Amino acid sequence: MTQAPATPKAVRRRHDREIVALAVPAFGALVAEPLFVMADSAIVGHLGTAQLAGLGIASALLMTAVGVFVFLAYATTAAVARRVGAGDLRAAIRQGMDGIWLALLIGAAVIAVTLPTAPALVELFGASETAAPYATTYLRISVLGIPAMLVVLAATGVLRGLQDTKTPLYVAVAGFVANAALNVGLVYGADLGIAGSAWGTVIAQVGMAAIYLYVVIRGARKHGASLRPDAVGIRACAQAGAPLLIRTLSLRAILMIATAVAARLGDADIAAHQIVLSLWSLLAFALDAIAIAGQAIIGRYLGADDAAGARAACRRMVQWGVAVGVVLGLLVVAARPLFLPLFTSDPMVQDTALPALLVVAISQPICGIVFVLDGVLMGAGDGPYLAWAMILTLAVFTPAALLVPTFGGGLTALWAAMTLMMIMRMLTLWLRSRSGRWIVTGATR
Repeated sequence: MTQAPATPKAVRRRHDREIVALAVPAFGALVAEPLFVMADSAIVGHLGTAQLAGLGIASALLMTAVGVFVFLAYATTAAVARRVGAGDLRAAIRQGMDGIWLALLIGAAVIAVTLPTAPALVELFGASETAAPYATTYLRISVLGIPAMLVVLAATGVLRGLQDTKTPLYVAVAGFVANAALNVGLVYGADLGIAGSAWGTVIAQVGMAAIYLYVVIRGARKHGASLRPDAVGIRACAQAGAPLLIRTLSLRAILMIATAVAARLGDADIAAHQIVLSLWSLLAFALDAIAIAGQAIIGRYLGADDAAGARAACRRMVQWGVAVGVVLGLLVVAARPLFLPLFTSDPMVQDTALPALLVVAISQPICGIVFVLDGVLMGAGDGPYLAWAMILTLAVFTPAALLVPTFGGGLTALWAAMTLMMIMRMLTLWLRSRSGRWIVTGATR
């Protein structure tokens, strides 16, 4: 007796369960990551203004270094998920090990470059004479944890590809707790000052990487996957990640241009911009969690040669992105009177930020579509298209943003340009999703 095909409602429910099961833990892990910097700031801030300023500069450099190589997570998720869909767990974990080896190589290169150039990098960021020594100290110690952080990115991609987002959440929470405890103990208990904060963070990062390696190695032994570095596999990981690196660099260029333009508008505008940007980034975590689910789910469907399932999952996730975007937009509008006083008591800054927040609220459904389709195409391994689309978006955004000071409109006009940027991304991603060219089935793309 043949089994009756699933009804559309049953299919939607199955997709909903998958999305929630992957996205909710992923959101928790994403939110836990910036808490590292917040904990360090809260502890170091009591040492003095110069120490806090030094931490801010060094952290910006470190977060940029880690953020640039986030492709280690994205590319690994897609590649591993494909092999999971194809039913080849041994090859999936072997693919993940290649990503981890690549992370170690990149981390070693970052250390080799950063240690001798730390003072010059700090000076490049405009550190004052009082803050520069603290920034250099923190940077030179903390960069030793970069290989561990990059391993965490790659191993997170492995587990996401294996459809496991709960373990990264548990590790992130444990890492945050350990980081806070170590910082307090080393900064005040051992009286190491800002160096103690740096060492505490490095130890916590190495501990997180060790847990991930234990989980991945255990899976490799279970399925008979080799742990040795494979030059061909590592090179393939690097080639798959290169387009995503271009995409990430283009996106960071957009954010840097926006901040530079806001700085030209005046002190109140740049202060308000930082507030609005911090909220925009927080909202992005919620939407990025759905994108992460998309990477894992789409990769698995394509690996299983299920093109129809991939299309259906894509449609359902876009609906989720729009719905979550609408909810986030309404929350921004409702929370404005409570949100702004948390950051500033300056009426001028609040008045400047208020209309820009409305623009952010209106744009959230657009952002929802962008993040989801971005995750879908990443899950499909469509990195080259994502790179070219982001370069095109950068080309459209740059003149629009640079003209803001000339034609007036202030911060609100700048965030209208940011919304234009998101609309451009939505159009390029939507056209690609409609074309179906991203649908390439099989264990490898």
